[in-house]
Amino acid sequence: MGVLEIKDLKLQLNNKTIINRLNIDFWEGHVHAVVGPNGAGKSSLAATIVGLSGYGSFEGDILFNGESIKKLPLDQRAKRGITLGWQEPARFEGLTVHDFLMAASKEKAEVNIRNALVMVGLTPDNYLNRAVDKTLSGGERKKVELASILVMEPKVALLDEPDSGIDIESINRIFDAVHILKDRGTTVILITHSLAVLNEAEHAFLMCNGELVDKGPVDKIRKYFEDRCMSCLHKNVPDTLSPGGQL
Repeated sequence: MGVLEIKDLKLQLNNKTIINRLNIDFWEGHVHAVVGPNGAGKSSLAATIVGLSGYGSFEGDILFNGESIKKLPLDQRAKRGITLGWQEPARFEGLTVHDFLMAASKEKAEVNIRNALVMVGLTPDNYLNRAVDKTLSGGERKKVELASILVMEPKVALLDEPDSGIDIESINRIFDAVHILKDRGTTVILITHSLAVLNEAEHAFLMCNGELVDKGPVDKIRKYFEDRCMSCLHKNVPDTLSPGGQL
């Protein structure tokens, strides 16, 4: 049994099937990747797992430690230890990095938030008093958000396109943080269409058109994704897939 289990999940938005009868088990303490082309339903899966507004009406179930969280609102899922790192991190006008991290921190200790900033490659003295707003670049906000996840110490962390909009040096810092989370016992789920991000996982699930196409070791999924998906011109229309998700 996985720490997080997706059971026969079907999600429809605006009368379109976005996720179609999906079954996935995420094992505790591992780094997983959910990989697939744009429009495959990956980000919608993450939004449904954490309980974002607009994603609460679906068929099937989501189990966390064996218990259904289907009817729990976002804040209750967060209290149980499920968090999401956004592809485009939010801005908070007037809120300092210090206060943002302290609000997220499990231990509420100054040393923890300073250490978390160092781990993601930000100098604490240069960032703690800055606002989490447009004065920070997208890459800086992504690092601050990841620092907040580090101090939060979640049980499950979903990271949506963690390499989006950042440079090579920064992505290496983010990969380091992913493995720090794993070493602390967090189950990390990387939502991606990037081979570089996929390579940081231990196990992967390949999605297309809202369905599971394949799963297994990263080497296996990487070859399928690189050889068959990256050059594929198939449109992401879930209802056109045959049962089982085969193209």
